[in-house]
Amino acid sequence: MSLLPAALSSRLAPYRAVLSARLRSQTAYRASFVLDLAGSLLIGLAELAEVWVLFHNIDALADLDYAGMLVVFGLGSLAFSLADLVVGHVDNLPRFIRAGTVEAFHLRPLPVLTQLMTSDLSLKRLSRSGVGVVSLLVGMHLAGVEPSTTVIGMVLLATVFGAALFAGLFVTAAGCQFWLINGKEMVNAFTYGGSYAAQQPPAIFSPGLKVVFGWIVPVVFVAYLPATVVLGLPGEGLFPAWTAWLLPVAAAWVWVIALLVWRAGVHHYQGAGG
Repeated sequence: MSLLPAALSSRLAPYRAVLSARLRSQTAYRASFVLDLAGSLLIGLAELAEVWVLFHNIDALADLDYAGMLVVFGLGSLAFSLADLVVGHVDNLPRFIRAGTVEAFHLRPLPVLTQLMTSDLSLKRLSRSGVGVVSLLVGMHLAGVEPSTTVIGMVLLATVFGAALFAGLFVTAAGCQFWLINGKEMVNAFTYGGSYAAQQPPAIFSPGLKVVFGWIVPVVFVAYLPATVVLGLPGEGLFPAWTAWLLPVAAAWVWVIALLVWRAGVHHYQGAGG
């Protein structure tokens, strides 16, 4: 028996059918799927190797030692990879525009954004999420963090709302594509670039970048601030540790902007011209 109301279950049925087909297609060829997982794993390990190389030459970066940076990297990598898994494929919108697929989305009695978000689900990114989880757990072990209620609550908050924040950035970037021509790389500066910025302590940023990545594109709330709560650190300057609990507000702010940009982009769109 379904736990969902009949009306809601009926509305979700098309999305479940599409996602189920996507999942079956990705796992149908086992060798190819394993290679995809391995490729994603290597990307995650290469990013983690940057942290090891950095701390092979220095003892601390701002207020973080090696264990602290592993916690920050783990939280940031986990949140981003989960968002990338669920909605990262929305950056294929330029290809859909050129192919006229967006017109097909408009013909269906379903919101265009939810159709785009459920058009794919990249399981290969699960291995990258695994790198983030292992990095987080190893960093907490090296730092001697005890699994208290506060620590567990903050890790869960950072995982859920950090992924939501990055998902909002992906949707914002997709909405911009209605105006840009081959602008995918430019908007990637705020999605993939935001992921990289989330894995750094804000003390290394210039004042301008602190404003950008702290309050406009608030990726500082995804990993660094939750890490200060997990590690018992005071935080830095404009970003005291207690502000980590404002992560849901930061994620809501990003989604407000994302939905406004997306709505404006859809209204601006006039067809592929074919």
